[in-house]
Amino acid sequence: MYLANENLLWVAKGQERICLSPKMANRHGLITGATGTGKTVTLKVLAEGFSDMGVPVFLADIKGDVSGMCKAGEPSENVDGRVREMGVDGFSYTAYPVRFWDVYGKLGVPVRTTISDMGPDLLSRIMELSDVQEEVLAVVFKIADDNGWLLIDTKDLRAMLAYVSEHAGEYSAMYGNMTAQSLASIQRNVVVLEEAGGTVFFGEPALSIADWLCQDDTGRGIINLLSCVQLVQSPLLYSTFLLWMLSELYELLPEAGDLDKPKIVFFFDEAHLLFHDAPKALLSKVEQVARLIRSKGVGVYFISQSPADVPDTVLAQLGNKIQHALRAYTPAEQKAVRAAAQSFRANPAFDTEEAIGALGTGEALVSLLGTDGVPQVVERAKILPPRSFMGAAEEDLIRQRIANSPLYGKYAAAVDGVSAYEQLSDVHAAAQQQAAEAAAAAEQQKQAEAAEKERQKQEAAAAKEQEKQAAAQQKEIEKLKAAEEKRQQKEIEQLKRKQEREAERRKQRMESVATSMFRTAGTSIVRNLLGTKRR
Repeated sequence: MYLANENLLWVAKGQERICLSPKMANRHGLITGATGTGKTVTLKVLAEGFSDMGVPVFLADIKGDVSGMCKAGEPSENVDGRVREMGVDGFSYTAYPVRFWDVYGKLGVPVRTTISDMGPDLLSRIMELSDVQEEVLAVVFKIADDNGWLLIDTKDLRAMLAYVSEHAGEYSAMYGNMTAQSLASIQRNVVVLEEAGGTVFFGEPALSIADWLCQDDTGRGIINLLSCVQLVQSPLLYSTFLLWMLSELYELLPEAGDLDKPKIVFFFDEAHLLFHDAPKALLSKVEQVARLIRSKGVGVYFISQSPADVPDTVLAQLGNKIQHALRAYTPAEQKAVRAAAQSFRANPAFDTEEAIGALGTGEALVSLLGTDGVPQVVERAKILPPRSFMGAAEEDLIRQRIANSPLYGKYAAAVDGVSAYEQLSDVHAAAQQQAAEAAAAAEQQKQAEAAEKERQKQEAAAAKEQEKQAAAQQKEIEKLKAAEEKRQQKEIEQLKRKQEREAERRKQRMESVATSMFRTAGTSIVRNLLGTKRR
């Protein structure tokens, strides 16, 4: 219960009132105890007190039994009796300003983030990747960032992994070797992540945590209640989501120093899921955020069964502690009880270890930081009753509150904008177009070369035919020339023979003439000699 005149938040009552100073609320806290011992009531009392003082609250509703905070509590003999016993003056039942959120969008305004905002480290944890696969995923993110390809949802990540797998050889020189086996394994894990709810969790519009830093019209802090009934069935997604929120707040908020009260307080139920089997790097991240986010004006309260569920490095950052009953039946449980007792500043009035096992429902060992920042001596006390309804609200009422939320219109409808999937589809289409153009150019070149080859073949054939014709023509010419020469030779021979015959005939004639003349002359001579003369 918030006491304005004392500027304190009344939480419980032992011998005296036990109050939390708002200035110390961002020093974080721890609420522990066995199932059924009253942790949820303590959580509600603190959340109501912070809301009353105007501090927004985030609360993870694991079992679905916190949603009743949107309704006023109902009088009961048990609550009324406790109010009288504790001397709570002016106690009244009241509803609180609750906004419902749900990763799956069923019992709350959808909560989304982007693959890029989640980052490779947290994604690797969700998908339980090996060290080598985590390094490969980090390189894939780097390639996407260098090329301006936006990783919004899981289909963007799958497209990116497929693209890098196809072009691994091209990227190996600049980014290092990425084996096909590692990329294929990551792809399979992305599919598993989608089945676990990744398709609805990753997308746009992404949640702006600044929308949680607000008050209602009366000045009370809004209680942002995340329905985790389904989400907690995927412990890795649940725990990583919580760590993402802290990281986002750390990045978002400026340094604030010591404030009179926190800017927002987070309650993380089932905190062991945040730390179970977490690698060293992520434990260091949680420790770093828990240590540094205090200066941003953020208080973080972990709720779990045992302090042993929280690593010592984180436990050391938690100044406000409320321990409900723990049962110790085994040596391990007895050791856990002993460790829990030793974490408190001892009260000489009772044995802390013994008291932890003897606490009744609604009772707790409480040690809060004083206004000077020093842990108060642990006290055995009863937690105040909450003013809101104990139990779950009706689904119809929840859905009515969701529809009336001023943020419903902002986040209800998913938006699938241009991101890596579409960008890589364009790159792939451009590559296909380029390949088609190259193939067409190659085919055109091939056809041109074939046409040129055919032209050259035809020209060669024509030249050969022309050469053949020329040869035939030359042969014919030579044949004609030879025939002509033969004819001429024949004519010459004929002429020669003719001339020879003519000469022979002339000779014969001459011989005949000579013979005749000789005969005539001889006859004349004889006659002359003989003195006979023809008359």
